[in-house]
Amino acid sequence: MTLGPLEYIVIGFDGNQFDGSIAREIEKVVERKIIRLVDVVFVARDANGDALIIELDAKDDPRFAPFASLLSDRMALFTPEDLEMIASSLPPDTAGLAMLFEHRWAEDIKDALAAAGGFLVDRVVVAPEVLAEVSAELEGAAASA
Repeated sequence: MTLGPLEYIVIGFDGNQFDGSIAREIEKVVERKIIRLVDVVFVARDANGDALIIELDAKDDPRFAPFASLLSDRMALFTPEDLEMIASSLPPDTAGLAMLFEHRWAEDIKDALAAAGGFLVDRVVVAPEVLAEVSAELEGAAASA
């Protein structure tokens, strides 16, 4: 089995207002085989800064019910140390959804690179602030054209 590149992101929610409503949009990219969720964990810090870590397969919490169908391929690769580090990075009174996912779209590319003797030299994710700035510039240029 070829495993595509793995990446994790943490999506934050001020005031611990996570309600699971984003699951449908995540499900769309999973259904189209763009990504595969490898691990998904709810992490939060209360107002005092105390951490809370909950695996999303905690079936009795209604916030996690929309994710049930997305957890079939879950490999639970986050370590306790990973989750502690993620929790410590959250500001107090913030919830986070930590998602480790595989870039399924890149599986065949990875195999083709290996067969051709190619290799990845670098990979950089553009910061959201930079992306917002570039988007604003492009919108401004389109509006003046």
